[in-house]
Amino acid sequence: MVAAGASLLLAVSTLHAETFGDPPTSGFGKPIAEPDLALWDIDIQTPTGKGLPAGEGTVAHGAEVFAERCEACHGEKAEGGPMYGTMVGGIGSMDKNPRVLTPGSMYPYAPILFDYVRRAMPLDAPQSLTTEEVYSVVGYIYHLNGLVEADAKVNAKTLTELKMHNRDAFIVDDRPDTKAERCMTDCQPIGTVADAQKK
Repeated sequence: MVAAGASLLLAVSTLHAETFGDPPTSGFGKPIAEPDLALWDIDIQTPTGKGLPAGEGTVAHGAEVFAERCEACHGEKAEGGPMYGTMVGGIGSMDKNPRVLTPGSMYPYAPILFDYVRRAMPLDAPQSLTTEEVYSVVGYIYHLNGLVEADAKVNAKTLTELKMHNRDAFIVDDRPDTKAERCMTDCQPIGTVADAQKK
């Protein structure tokens, strides 16, 4: 019975292919065009800032954009709102308990905030801010953290040159990811969670 069903299926699929030509390989979608691909390729490399776009913003404009597009979640002057904690302060708290994690306290390189804001904010409309608005909001947040002056212009050059408080606090963890010696002879059988629970 199964063999007869398989034969029928093969015959119908062959008839279908002969009648309509070869079906597309996936049956949905279309090849991506270069302009569409460019919309996805928006990552910023640190510490070089490669990928930061042309353009610039100001702290003053950032305060306006933040009040209109960010304050509802992040609170007035980024001090914490109904959804998220503060984005200000915490500098020098990385080795304390509790740490205060903010862009000013934890990021080693300033372009990281640009990458995140452009990619993911505002939460209800990600990637809707213009380049000028993103530079401006980033400048405003860094100003609130005491990293740039109130009259600062923020662009690819100034962000890349900005020395973050936590830049030198990161270490490269080059330890091996395991310390176990591999058993090569007379090895014990590998156990399971059930085996361990029996003991």
